[in-house]
Amino acid sequence: MGEVAATIKIMPVDVDTNLEELKDNLIASLPEGAEYGAHKEEPIAFGLKAIIMVVLVGDIEGGTEKVEEAFAAVEGVESVLVTEVGRPV
Repeated sequence: MGEVAATIKIMPVDVDTNLEELKDNLIASLPEGAEYGAHKEEPIAFGLKAIIMVVLVGDIEGGTEKVEEAFAAVEGVESVLVTEVGRPV
């Protein structure tokens, strides 16, 4: 297979969630075979911001599923959505 870059949108539980701490916890939760690429914050509405994170996923069974499950288990995460999968640049 090879390596792919997955763009993942992570919604925090509320507007008061510390996004920097949440980002650090997300990176720490990455399963073996997945690697942090980059991130940015995206304004949603009424002060709520999502974290858009690029994760490099190698030859791990299930592709992005393990990353999605790991992110969903992090405290402060409301939802996880893979928005794009492609070759890393």
